[in-house]
Amino acid sequence: MKTEQDGEVFEEDSPEENGVHTNQYSSISPPASPEAQENAFSTYFEDKVPIPESVNQSFSFRKLWAFTGPGFLMSIAYLDPGNIESDLQSGAKAGFKLLWVLLVSTIIGLLLQRLAARLGVVTGMHLAEVCNRQYPTVPRIILWLMVELAIIGSDMQEVIGCAIALNLLSVGRIPLWAGVLITITDTFVFLFLDKYGLRKLEAFFGFLITVMGLSFGYEYVLVKPDQGELLKGMFLPYCAGCGPVQLEQAVGVVGAVIMPHNIYLHSALVKSREVDRKNKKEVKEANKYFFIESSIALFVSFLINVFVVAVFAEAFYDKTNIEVSEKCNASGIPHTNVFPYNNDTLEVDIYKGGVVLGCVFGPAALYIWAIGILAAGQSSTMTGTYSGQFVMEGFLNLRWSRFARVLLTRSIAITPTLLVAIFQDVRHLTGMNDFLNVLQSMQLPFALIPILTFTSMTSIMNDFANALWWKISGGVVILVVCAINVYFVVVYVTSLNSVLLYVFAALLSVAYLCFVGYLAWYCLIALGVSCLDFGSRMQTGLSRPIDIYLLNDMDTDALVER
Repeated sequence: MKTEQDGEVFEEDSPEENGVHTNQYSSISPPASPEAQENAFSTYFEDKVPIPESVNQSFSFRKLWAFTGPGFLMSIAYLDPGNIESDLQSGAKAGFKLLWVLLVSTIIGLLLQRLAARLGVVTGMHLAEVCNRQYPTVPRIILWLMVELAIIGSDMQEVIGCAIALNLLSVGRIPLWAGVLITITDTFVFLFLDKYGLRKLEAFFGFLITVMGLSFGYEYVLVKPDQGELLKGMFLPYCAGCGPVQLEQAVGVVGAVIMPHNIYLHSALVKSREVDRKNKKEVKEANKYFFIESSIALFVSFLINVFVVAVFAEAFYDKTNIEVSEKCNASGIPHTNVFPYNNDTLEVDIYKGGVVLGCVFGPAALYIWAIGILAAGQSSTMTGTYSGQFVMEGFLNLRWSRFARVLLTRSIAITPTLLVAIFQDVRHLTGMNDFLNVLQSMQLPFALIPILTFTSMTSIMNDFANALWWKISGGVVILVVCAINVYFVVVYVTSLNSVLLYVFAALLSVAYLCFVGYLAWYCLIALGVSCLDFGSRMQTGLSRPIDIYLLNDMDTDALVER
């Protein structure tokens, strides 16, 4: 018998037979490889965090603490240098008026991360592994390549952000290319911290988030933004006097917050907790605590993003280059020739943002800003590397040594990043950041559509499949987010003013839309629109019970129990 709670459909446990539950949910056992094999090829789960037992408690802080970790690692993607740059540009170009866009984007991001976490908790597999088992070979390879492109684009922003921070801290003595090499090297070192224990690694990430909070919080206290205007901008969804510039910036905020590779990452990180997936109560409990933890983590990241927007909205909104240039010349700090001596509206990125803070509020503001950017870049670079490992392992079913996987993941992004660092000046990276934001915006459907598809399929999720209202609202959210980002891409391409690029973009768009259409078709059938099946019985595998695909990944005990 089925019951409905909180919008989710559950099936009552059936009686036990010989001491073993025989309900539908028990057919999904942890689809993991045998323990010895898993340990040999572990990325992040060499030890799993045990969950303390509690008797007759609806909520336990001890349990919440045990589940705390994956959400904060996931939230780092909301604080990477690309996000910080989007925040400061939003404040400088639109003041406080787009804070509500940041708030709505973060809430949408939380709902999407909830789906990712539930997939990992219920199935014991992350999104890349499920894609590997459910999509045919050619679409699967194309999907993997698209996700890798998103990771490379994000990785370039993160590594370049670290390099810019090192350049600011060294007063220009560390060039961009040297900062890139330093960042890549120390990322290798930090990534092996999990050898000393999973909780220590998560604590290190918590420390980096704390550094960001203190650094950008210091700037916030120093600038003293107008609290009334801040609250008005956050909770009134209106942008008075806004034009195309502010509209493009609003779209950029959405694209910067919702990151495609972060969906894959979060679905994998939740596997680090000991959850008996044959026990529906434990799975439901894990879903609850992971959602609470993710909410807290994204609230913290939202506050840090608000700090950055508010600082630049209060101090630099509607300012001109000549105003800032005069203050920089009077301050006597380095980098005084960054801003042209004209009446154009001030344009800033994470490099110029640090300089302008130093010009107006003193050298301490510049160096504390650089420390915050360094923490943001370093932490997001490390989680980006984890994303690359999970995606590569899942899509390609790799069974390489840990060092080989980290080396390959880093090598994919190092070449384009180094080329940019060698041939591009640190003062002129805004154009590259815009291009990378467009690149990641284009990849969003390749995470959002699969996560809605698989979390809506009862053959994968059983009792924890999305309820009808989740399917509808999830589909609407994904449609809106993808439409917003397509608009962002169109605006960017039309600004290039090149017929050759227009033709090239048109050809790419046809291929791109065809593949997105295929994923959407697959998703709609999974959502129950059976008329789209065209009687083909979905040669992609949807017509067959998907737990057959999972059999290959179950351990021996699970198969015996089945």
